[in-house]
Amino acid sequence: MKLIMSTKERDRLAAIRAVVAGQITQKQAAEQAGISARQMRRVVARYRKEGDAGLIHRSRGRPSNRHYSDEVQARAVELITEHYRGFGPTLAAEKLAERDGIIASKETVRQWMIEAELHTPKPRKLEHRQWRERKPCWGELLQVDGSKHPWLDGRGPLQPDLISAIDDATGRVLLQFAPAESTEAVMRLLHEYISLYGRPLAIYADRHSIYQTSRQASVEEQLQGREAETQLGRALRELDIKYIPAYSPQAKGRVERSFGTLQDRLAKELRLEGICDIDSANRFLKERFIGQHNERFAVQPTSDHDAHRSAEGFDLDAILSHQETRVVTNDYTISYYGARLQIARANVAGLRGSKVIVERRLDRSIHVRFNGAYLTVTELPPVQPKATPPRPHKRREPSVVIPAADHPWRGDYRKMPDGPIYP
Repeated sequence: MKLIMSTKERDRLAAIRAVVAGQITQKQAAEQAGISARQMRRVVARYRKEGDAGLIHRSRGRPSNRHYSDEVQARAVELITEHYRGFGPTLAAEKLAERDGIIASKETVRQWMIEAELHTPKPRKLEHRQWRERKPCWGELLQVDGSKHPWLDGRGPLQPDLISAIDDATGRVLLQFAPAESTEAVMRLLHEYISLYGRPLAIYADRHSIYQTSRQASVEEQLQGREAETQLGRALRELDIKYIPAYSPQAKGRVERSFGTLQDRLAKELRLEGICDIDSANRFLKERFIGQHNERFAVQPTSDHDAHRSAEGFDLDAILSHQETRVVTNDYTISYYGARLQIARANVAGLRGSKVIVERRLDRSIHVRFNGAYLTVTELPPVQPKATPPRPHKRREPSVVIPAADHPWRGDYRKMPDGPIYP
């Protein structure tokens, strides 16, 4: 087998030839080669015995001690082809170790996949963007967004959206699947986040209609000196969380790039688990995926200070709800989307004509409050329409009109006197 000498070995060969020719001493050659004099004596002795080939490293051309057998490589390629097709080398290496007990580096798996034509290396593109430094404190800025993607690969009747909240300082994520990126979906995510960590200082999100509205402020809002708000905007104001609108996807690049990672990893994880509905997907996120993802991708913030504020004293169930105003009628009832709610008269006297706030909470329960106090309400059965007796139908007998004998209709038009066509 023909062995190729490295540049370092060729330089060493020139120094040794000078030693053998008596041009320099072994000590001088050792200094030139950057090795000890003792090592130079061994190298010169090997050169005298074996010639130029004696300078080539003994391990060159031999299989590495860490070399995987052909059987292991074939088994790994078989598993990737059968179960992990479409996976990148990094994720495939993780799954081979986690599920199949084949521990290999991502570079080794990449070489196996390229050799088996399961992966095509792509040149990394140079990204032109303005880099923004992370916030120093955990809880200082929370980026929130939703992603439409075939997360379930067509399994199941509903294809959900993924709602993500990622901390700017650490990259920690909190994820939930929802039928769509809606006010209720973001409220559910915020409810869980605040319950776990506390209130962040600010939220960075796009200019979605669930955050901003183009309607004119109502008279009540104008009297209070506030602009028109959405349900989510009101909730953020009551929680003292600042909303910062992003004017482009690149502006909130942290959460956008995380979706690229999630679309590659999470969709494949759900496929491996055979998950085909939202409830099972959310259970998988909570019990397994989020913790593993944060452990792998989260970073330490530059500051040890936790900027989250306590949620004590804030009724999250009430604040993160859909709220509307209703007027109490004379019989102490209010109408709410076709339902009639009866207010107990013992709660507040003189409530007729007053405005109350109706809350539809995330658990679908209805609560009514007046001046901060909650009222006892019961839902009345739907009003049955009054039964009206059918009217008796009087049949009108047809009448026959017989014209008189001298009626013009009985005349012969041919005997009528001629007259002018036009008056």
